[in-house]
Amino acid sequence: MPWTRIISAIIAIAVAFGMIVLGGWYFTIGFGIIVFLGLLEYFNLVRSKGIAPAGKTTIFLSLVMLVTATVAPDLTDAIFPLAGGTICFYLLFQPKLATIADISTSVLGLFYGGYLPSYWIRLRVGLTQGSGQGTLEGSNLPLMGYWPESWLDPSSFPTALQVTFLAFGCIWAADIGAYIIGKFFGKIQISKISPKKTLEGALFGIAGSLAVAEAGAWYLGWPYWHFSGVLLGLLIGVVSLLGDLTESMIKRDAGVKDSGQLIPGHGGILDRTDSYVFTAPLVFYYITLFLPLLERI
Repeated sequence: MPWTRIISAIIAIAVAFGMIVLGGWYFTIGFGIIVFLGLLEYFNLVRSKGIAPAGKTTIFLSLVMLVTATVAPDLTDAIFPLAGGTICFYLLFQPKLATIADISTSVLGLFYGGYLPSYWIRLRVGLTQGSGQGTLEGSNLPLMGYWPESWLDPSSFPTALQVTFLAFGCIWAADIGAYIIGKFFGKIQISKISPKKTLEGALFGIAGSLAVAEAGAWYLGWPYWHFSGVLLGLLIGVVSLLGDLTESMIKRDAGVKDSGQLIPGHGGILDRTDSYVFTAPLVFYYITLFLPLLERI
């Protein structure tokens, strides 16, 4: 593995680690930067196809959703259709008549780059397990931030921090496992969309996600932890892979190998965050709806 790729990965994990621990507005601002840069890449890919999306408007409204998810998480779902309607109305009054492609790629950008990532904000910024409500649980820094008083007792961390770490850990295990095994032992191609994705790598990645989720479910004392851990690990492993393939499909249609060149050895922001996009609502509803259901059984 090239050293540039290794160093970039270490820096990216360190930044993500800091964002996750601090939470609050620190997490929101960090995620906002990622969303902003990711949508710039997305709209560059769209424009390469001769489409004229409402790029600036969509980016602004996507960031509004992240802010809403921080201050009033219950309103985020209401913002999404309102923001989608605003984009359509904006395109109505452009000098050039907007096309179906202009509208659809703009709304997809809002969904892909704003609405889905907002679930990570709702999960980390003050989530109280089982309620789905944003609170100031565990905040001991300005701007709703948090810093552990002791790193030796992770069980004392706020629930929001524990489950976010667990979800990210599953994705990291899936990505790393799939990359290593796929690179050195992979032979069976799973999709023409991404020729380097192999069945061997995919299965080992899912196994890595399963292992992390199972350990996390046991440590956090989840109900029926054998089952609930395996199910979460399986879901994250599969959905993160499908998210990766979805982004590859977009790049393939645009005729590019990478979404950008921002991260040395890795490509663009979208290339590194594709596994996280669709897993966000999955993890959020798993924690807030499914686990409480298991507790009643």
